[in-house]
Amino acid sequence: MKETKAKILIVEDEKKISAVLRKGLEEEKYSVDDAFDGEKGEQLALKNKYDLIILDIMLPKKDGIQILSAIRSSNIEVPVLMLTAKGTVEDRVKGLDTGADDYLVKPFAITELLARVRSLLRRKKDAEKSATTLTIADLTLDLVARKVIRGGKVIDLTSKEFSLLEYFIRNKNKTLNRSTITEHIWNYNFDTGTNIIDVYINHLRTKIDGGFTVKLLHTIRGVGYVLKDQ
Repeated sequence: MKETKAKILIVEDEKKISAVLRKGLEEEKYSVDDAFDGEKGEQLALKNKYDLIILDIMLPKKDGIQILSAIRSSNIEVPVLMLTAKGTVEDRVKGLDTGADDYLVKPFAITELLARVRSLLRRKKDAEKSATTLTIADLTLDLVARKVIRGGKVIDLTSKEFSLLEYFIRNKNKTLNRSTITEHIWNYNFDTGTNIIDVYINHLRTKIDGGFTVKLLHTIRGVGYVLKDQ
């Protein structure tokens, strides 16, 4: 299966710097979004799923610390690389205490930024591989014991249902269409014209949502499915 490169958000109001960053990242085959003020940056960061965010501190409308605080308050664990013209220890400490993963002081070489990006993405990938449990709301999926528990209740899933739930949790709050689910859970030769995907998802929904007030697995009519706790 072809590996997709990481999706990165740049929040930087100096458009020349943003353009240089975009060019360098896209040359490394990363997918890039950008925002030139704090409000737009926060909106994109909270709405979309990114693998990494490059965040300037000094921004119009909302500063980088406010955006970072909003990201962490929303339990979004995306790696954040902060950029700033300020090089004081106090500024670095404030950013790191708010939840930044790394810090780069302007001016910097694009090669150094790309090295920091690679390091953060590698760290994120290693952390994801080492995780033994995945959670959403009151549901926990134990990857080692192959056990699912919701609200203290053990839920019995088939192997395929377990794989399906794992894929949904790893992509929680993200709408997945039927072809994407097919590609990751079954194989390319699977006949997407059949309703077997819908059957499996309905079985999974019955098992993880049945008897619970908060429903996790939702159908987005005409688009696909999403696992979310809101």
